[in-house]
Amino acid sequence: MLDSIALLLERQQVSHPYREKQRSPAYGTTQVPEAIKLVRFDPNTASEKELRGVGIPAFIAGRIEKFRSKGGRFRRKEDLLKIYDFPQQLYARLEKYIVIPDQSPVFDVGQNSSSKTYSNTGVRGETKTGMQAFDINQCDTTALIRLKGIGSKLAQRILKFRDGLGGFCSTDQFHEVYGLDSLALAELKRYAKVSSPVKKVNINTATAEELGKHPYLRNRKQVQVLVNYRTQHGPFRSLEEFRNVKVLDDPTIQKIGPYLSF
Repeated sequence: MLDSIALLLERQQVSHPYREKQRSPAYGTTQVPEAIKLVRFDPNTASEKELRGVGIPAFIAGRIEKFRSKGGRFRRKEDLLKIYDFPQQLYARLEKYIVIPDQSPVFDVGQNSSSKTYSNTGVRGETKTGMQAFDINQCDTTALIRLKGIGSKLAQRILKFRDGLGGFCSTDQFHEVYGLDSLALAELKRYAKVSSPVKKVNINTATAEELGKHPYLRNRKQVQVLVNYRTQHGPFRSLEEFRNVKVLDDPTIQKIGPYLSF
């Protein structure tokens, strides 16, 4: 019941975005509502105060800020309507004032500075620099955030996963990074190349703690069984011997294989 009342109050506020509560008569004054001025704004960078200044209710502005703080980004004007309870009438009034610059256009690999491209707004324009393919195992976040669909947080998450692995051995592993949508995956597969070799762990000398740090060997019980088997039967001589231990399934053995040395 309380949830229903809260939702009703929010909708009433949407219906009357300019209405402000008056202070208690004991104060003898009323609160002056913020002046609303329709100006051009970028929903990806505007502060909550600027959002309220164009007529967006405070609770909606707060939701936009929360969405951005979690790595969300508006790529089209219509994406504002994805914010819960964003009023359709308010969007219609603000649409011509919304500005979303195309900061990361897609380029063909090897495209020169005189080439042309189409931004996500459908406007044709000149590109300043061509987006070149790069080595995913050697790059930093600067290269990643130039790709569409990847912000600073996702870039850091990709590099953290890469470093935990010891490097990517296949572009198929991009799917294992949490939070990448189809756009980000397409951009990665287009520009991020696996050129450098991965860092390997010696299965016969690494401790259980060292093995357990690898993303594919996070199960402590499985790692301990591997170490015990190694102690009882001697060093592993090939990946095939992993099947004798019978604690790892075939997909896991195939995934961990490129990261082990014997």
